[in-house]
Amino acid sequence: MKRSWLARHPVGFMALYSIFYLSVFHYLEANVPLRSILVHCRLDDLIPFCKYAVIPYFAWFVWIPFTLFYLLWKAPRADFWRLCLPLFAGMTIALAVYVVVPNGLDLRPYRVYGSDFFARTVRQLYTTDTATNVCPSIHVFNSVTLMIGYRRSRCFDEPRRRWMRPAANVLGVAIILSTMLLKQHSCIDVLLGILLAMVLDTAMTALERSDARALQRL
Repeated sequence: MKRSWLARHPVGFMALYSIFYLSVFHYLEANVPLRSILVHCRLDDLIPFCKYAVIPYFAWFVWIPFTLFYLLWKAPRADFWRLCLPLFAGMTIALAVYVVVPNGLDLRPYRVYGSDFFARTVRQLYTTDTATNVCPSIHVFNSVTLMIGYRRSRCFDEPRRRWMRPAANVLGVAIILSTMLLKQHSCIDVLLGILLAMVLDTAMTALERSDARALQRL
């Protein structure tokens, strides 16, 4: 019954999950524990702050819905679910980690100087997004998962769409770097976000092979 509903209402599923995710995330942002683990490594101190990185950082918010709806429109339905399910599963796992192991960071510059667009946007980001709930990085997890989705989806095998794969890789890497250049995430957050994406992709692949073998036995 659940699979039938999902198959018939993918947009409804995405909408319901978005409400769930945003509700939980904002609750966690508003209820920060008094004691949180500060995530930090020496490499963080060597990475400079760059206000211009705010452009790829915010591109993430457009890239995710664009990719999901593009696959829903242009790709086989199986390709859409192959991206959507691990994407939402990983975001849920990250939220669970934030609950069980509250964490944050202390990497942001004391003050972001300047009255230009980039400086003002970074200051607005710092105001609305606390330096908590950072490890693993959902920005990084989603970016890596999307890059894998572009590599796996058959719709990008078509000559007119092949350019989208390298473009997705460039954008994904830019977003990952932006999380560190804006001091939004530690290198540890980035590595664990990448690891989470790889683990879930491997699990999905193993599940697909198991289902294929079960069908062959029928």
